[in-house]
Amino acid sequence: MYNLQLETFIVVADMGSFNKAAEALFISPPAVTKQINLLEKDLGLTLFVRTHRGLLLTEAGRSLYKDAKYIIQYCKDSVERAKKAMQEKDNVIRIGTSPMTPAAPLLQIWSRVQKEHTDIKLQMIPYMNSSESAREILKNLGKNIDVVAGIFDETMLKLRQCAGLELSRQKICCAVSVSHRLADRELLTFEDLHGENFLMMHRGWSNYVDELRDDIWKNHPQIHVADFDIYSVDIFNQCENSNDILMVAENWRDVHPLLKVIPVEWKYTIPFGILYSPEPTDLVRRFLKTVKQAAQQ
Repeated sequence: MYNLQLETFIVVADMGSFNKAAEALFISPPAVTKQINLLEKDLGLTLFVRTHRGLLLTEAGRSLYKDAKYIIQYCKDSVERAKKAMQEKDNVIRIGTSPMTPAAPLLQIWSRVQKEHTDIKLQMIPYMNSSESAREILKNLGKNIDVVAGIFDETMLKLRQCAGLELSRQKICCAVSVSHRLADRELLTFEDLHGENFLMMHRGWSNYVDELRDDIWKNHPQIHVADFDIYSVDIFNQCENSNDILMVAENWRDVHPLLKVIPVEWKYTIPFGILYSPEPTDLVRRFLKTVKQAAQQ
């Protein structure tokens, strides 16, 4: 599930020596050296400084060391969760969750009816939100993850090859740094955004977002629209660091602690609901029907 060279990298960093790492891994020192050289080449990074005292991590190496340990443990935990889910597959709904697809709104709906459906169990499956992971997870719903709660429209569903059940409409809002000049406002207008850089998902991602984009282009050219490719923690960090304004959904209030989500005086919303496989299991169908009824109530 991950590059096995990362495990070799961790052992070399811990041992400070190719020879000692080779002993720990039960392979030859040249094999260890080859793996590290390939890893450095693939990443375009220098991970170690070779000294007469042994190997020392570079700044890039120290950063990768910390993240690699997390990645390896995360993957191992994912396998264990998948095995557990397989054992309980007859009554477990596996809900994928990430900062941009929080499960909390879905769980709030489910909490109103779960006493009537005690045979259905929910399992949270966290995942990293990147263009690659989002594409693969949504395309393969029903394998390791059954459902994901998030915003969507027909364009997105077709692109990601999944189905969607709309539960509500989320207001399209703005996120600003807590130090931004607009951070003390509770409601914004188009005019408040004049002269600002407004970060929006690229055209074609959502018809609902494109309607807002067209309104800005025709009626508010004073707003400087800047496109980006994927919602991730990185774009929230960029918003906070650059002091730009980021287009967000209303229920992303807790994604970044240094950003404030503020509604705007416009009519634009986007569907929120459950993404699932076009061919769901009977259990998932039952879950979807129950959640839909609870949401309507």
